[in-house]
Amino acid sequence: MTNKTSSLLLRALVDLSEVHSSKLVRGNRTTFRHLGSCGALAARRTSLNLCPATPLSTPSRSFINLAASISSRRIEYTESRTLGYTPEQMYGVVSSVDQYQYFVPWCKKSRVMKGPNGDIRAELEIGFAPIVERYISEVTVVPNHQVRAVCTDGSLFSHLETLWRFSPGAKDQPGSCKVDFYVSFEFKSLLHSQLASVFFDEVVKQMVGAFESRAATLYRNQHAAPLRRRLS
Repeated sequence: MTNKTSSLLLRALVDLSEVHSSKLVRGNRTTFRHLGSCGALAARRTSLNLCPATPLSTPSRSFINLAASISSRRIEYTESRTLGYTPEQMYGVVSSVDQYQYFVPWCKKSRVMKGPNGDIRAELEIGFAPIVERYISEVTVVPNHQVRAVCTDGSLFSHLETLWRFSPGAKDQPGSCKVDFYVSFEFKSLLHSQLASVFFDEVVKQMVGAFESRAATLYRNQHAAPLRRRLS
């Protein structure tokens, strides 16, 4: 059973690596990118070598070479956008952790629990078929202003922190807010670290857009049902 599971895991990593390599070939990644009028995002890796990796020349780069190029180093990402929703509305979307399974990329299950000291904990299950992993984060909030989650238990990440901040938009944009998103992560094992590029491109960089789409679903229609559950 162990050999079969390892084989499935290795095959999945190879498949994901090939898909990711193909995407990189179609357009070189840069350290800084701009999102037009909606804001700017920047991605950086916390290491002494800040130079971008050499672009791939062909989509057939081997799994071994890809593994060598992706270390288990910590990766950070920040993004800021001005969105057409109030800080209270965006806080409502982000703080409703139990709803993540319905719109967050790769999130299969999500639930909120109370810790032994009354603290708030979120258990999330993410899947990169056939890999499915669960982890628990401790969540702290400043209502309508900030949501912070830090991974405290799980076999996937040795470090994972996400931070959302919300502030009113410009005076000439009533009903808007500025959203600042920050995430820092590092995988525990070398095997899992092979997913770093896929996790970064397919999950992290789509995160703010996913929450914006969720806000559109909930708030563009004035008769939309209220959020089922919020952290307070």
